[in-house]
Amino acid sequence: MKTIECSAVGGLSRRMVLQSATILALTPMMGQAQAQLALSTAFNRTVRNRVLSQRLAKSYCQILLGVLPEFSNKVLLDVRQQVRKGFDELSTAPLPAELASRIADIKKLAEASDAMAVLPPTRETVSAVTMQSDKVMAATNATAEVFEKVAKVGSAKLINVAGRQRALSQRIARDYFLTAAKLDGKGLQDQMKADVAEFKKGFETLKAAPISTPAIRNELELGQAQWLFFETAILRKPDDKGLETVATTSERLVEVLEKLTNQYDAALKDVLG
Repeated sequence: MKTIECSAVGGLSRRMVLQSATILALTPMMGQAQAQLALSTAFNRTVRNRVLSQRLAKSYCQILLGVLPEFSNKVLLDVRQQVRKGFDELSTAPLPAELASRIADIKKLAEASDAMAVLPPTRETVSAVTMQSDKVMAATNATAEVFEKVAKVGSAKLINVAGRQRALSQRIARDYFLTAAKLDGKGLQDQMKADVAEFKKGFETLKAAPISTPAIRNELELGQAQWLFFETAILRKPDDKGLETVATTSERLVEVLEKLTNQYDAALKDVLG
């Protein structure tokens, strides 16, 4: 009986040793995967500052124009809250020093936009918020490129492309409202045309991407349908009806694009983990 017990204990000990050794061997791999998983979410949160900067400027201009005032004020408040929440979440992510520094710079730019957006909108403040929103977008674009290199996963580019689609949709709408407010400075119409072309190209890139799930395909189809409504809206004259249509269709479009970007985030996590 003792022999059997000793044999059982010996077998158990050997199993425990083997299990412990296996866990120790896998720990670095697990840690790396968890870091990458955190990185994919941090990537999405960071690039979302592009769309939030443009939605903030868009809704602020809508308020100046008196376009659906209650709706526009609600969008503006929601955007400001999302910006703060996003940076709070990013502050908990384990990021390399260079990325953390870049995100801190984006935060400063975003806070400057936020400080302006609490003022009653005038032509001068709308112009200032518009310029600041482009600074946020430019800084975020540069940071997104660094994120892609750090992630070392080709599919990270899809989050970047999908995230940029969100921002382009809102900048196009913003520029439509700036035109209506007669704040369409030099090059604005050319930028709108370029953004429309880039948006369409982005959809083609996403449709051709190897990563696809039923949820992604569904959101791509919804996104293209909403884009057609939005594209028709921005071709309208900026009269009262046209302004309201662009305001509502741009919000429906960005809602779909937000879900699409989150689907790519989820797909990237599946690849990594």
